[in-house]
Amino acid sequence: MAVLEKVAIQGVDAAIYLVKDVDRAKKFWQDTMGCTMTMDYGPYGGEFTFGDDTTFGLYKPDDQEWRRGGGMIFRVDDLPAAVEHYKSRGVKFDEDGKIEESPGCWMAFAEDSEGNNFILHKRKA
Repeated sequence: MAVLEKVAIQGVDAAIYLVKDVDRAKKFWQDTMGCTMTMDYGPYGGEFTFGDDTTFGLYKPDDQEWRRGGGMIFRVDDLPAAVEHYKSRGVKFDEDGKIEESPGCWMAFAEDSEGNNFILHKRKA
């Protein structure tokens, strides 16, 4: 059992989106979304580590073409206010920022400067 505990996945250290234009992507995530870069890879991208120690990154590889990323879900405290705030900063939302409800949460679907999809998310209690 000790070996299994040592090799078991314990969490996600970082999730990375590929980008086409590193400077544009950094500007979007820093200036538009208000994230603070915690590690800068120069012309290759960088990382943003949040208060809960999760890390989101941007990366422009030399050895492959860009492809759309998706699946990132960013937690916010006040989803309606967050949608309005980011819409006012030019973020593109599906259906003009419509908030979808599921059994466990509320979500608003958006797109970054590179065409990657992400979700702003609020869990239900």
